[in-house]
Amino acid sequence: MKNTIKWLTLSVLIISISCTDLEIEQTDSNFDESLSGEFGGVDPAASLDGLYSDIRSQIQTQEGLYALNEVSSDELLVPTRGTDWGDNGVWRNLHDHNWDALHRDVKNTWNSFNQNVYRATLIIDPRSESTPQEVAEAKFLRGFSTFWIADLYGQAPFRTPDEGPDVNPSVKTRAEAIDFALQDLIEALPDLPSSGPSGSLNRATKAAANHLLAKIYLNKHTYLGTSADPADMTRVVEYVDAIKADGFALASGYFDIFKNDVDSETILFTTSEVGPRIWNTLHYKQNSPDNEGGGWNGFTTLSEFYDTFEGDPNINVPGSGQEERRGFVPTDGSNLGIGYGFLIGQQYDETGAAMTDRVGNQLDYTRELPGLLGNNEVTGIRLIKYHPENGGFTGHQILFRYADAHLMKAEAVLRGGTSSETALGLVNELRAMRNANGNTAPLSAVTEEDMLDERGRELYGEFWRRNDLIRFGKFSDAWEYKSNTDVTRVLFPIPATAIISNPNLVQNEGY
Repeated sequence: MKNTIKWLTLSVLIISISCTDLEIEQTDSNFDESLSGEFGGVDPAASLDGLYSDIRSQIQTQEGLYALNEVSSDELLVPTRGTDWGDNGVWRNLHDHNWDALHRDVKNTWNSFNQNVYRATLIIDPRSESTPQEVAEAKFLRGFSTFWIADLYGQAPFRTPDEGPDVNPSVKTRAEAIDFALQDLIEALPDLPSSGPSGSLNRATKAAANHLLAKIYLNKHTYLGTSADPADMTRVVEYVDAIKADGFALASGYFDIFKNDVDSETILFTTSEVGPRIWNTLHYKQNSPDNEGGGWNGFTTLSEFYDTFEGDPNINVPGSGQEERRGFVPTDGSNLGIGYGFLIGQQYDETGAAMTDRVGNQLDYTRELPGLLGNNEVTGIRLIKYHPENGGFTGHQILFRYADAHLMKAEAVLRGGTSSETALGLVNELRAMRNANGNTAPLSAVTEEDMLDERGRELYGEFWRRNDLIRFGKFSDAWEYKSNTDVTRVLFPIPATAIISNPNLVQNEGY
């Protein structure tokens, strides 16, 4: 009979720290004693379901992975409004690049994604007697988690099933971790199911593995500190072409893609609730039938980022010349009175009446904020892709999307990859689909800056902005309400608890 192995967290050896002296307390150690005996395998089906469930929770929250990738970028900030969203400065520190090794999201993301790697390793181990497809799915999830650890932290600890609490996990360098993720994905491909667009893409498929392989090869030169290798860029092209061969394609109706419906773009989704993507930005008085309590009035975007979209920057009502992806603010009560995309200016309710804030002033979202502190209820442009008219807490959040793959291919060609298509043609194909610039003036050339802007317009709020800014050499630039331009911030610190617990880890430069 197989032993059921419970993994609590990678920092199960040392779980919590004192904010003053970082001393480890014995009561914080909850290592499962069954790990000290001989490993006999896990129930692969139940363990795989549990791993998918854990990743779903990690994607759903507005903290963790989402916060590290979006709030640290020029795309999102979470201003403190009175005492709301103060949270001991965790949001402000992310936006201003002043986090440290004690930061909540730095620690929790490290713990959860290393936990994923370990749990996947238990399923992959031959003693678990997993089927070939179960092994392949576990290798995909291990590759997915290893990719994020290497991307965010630059090194990755690894523990085998037979290593007990007295063994310090070995540590893979960034290059080794990336190679490990690539190996997992390449080995997984033959035994993953083939699937085109369908309603069951919440588990790993060949297309999902091809997407992640393309993502890793596109970023590989950044991780190695080298120039883009044309051979790697050609691999990106080939992986994206394989996704297209499975039936995925660009879809019209931009905001329809984010409904809980089958479309040609969604390659991989989780059943995470989309509520945090909706309600963390909307005002307290903006609500829906399944959330009469209203929004949480937090997340906003920067006017600099908003201005990368075509159209009058001071208004976003229908007919004001905005491109499709920028969205609109309805004035007639449609869509529950809540807009799509970027919400700026006066907001209206489900009857078409102008809304007011809680003290009776006009609910008129402003372009500018006084800063990360000192905000009132209406400062900042709001942004929303998943919409409450499709369900305020619908369980359908996209992880991989074909438009991302399409733009990865365009960028790979721009960086020297071989393809029968041009970067300019691919970008203009997407822009025409999205009615960018009124669909009347395709770009005549495409530069790296154009490519970064196009990725921002297409993929905002989808976990990729930090990754893109780093690859294009822009993450250390100054932008609104962010002054720290320290280049070492391209990596997050190894959490203090992990450094103390594992002497094989070395703190990243700058921390």
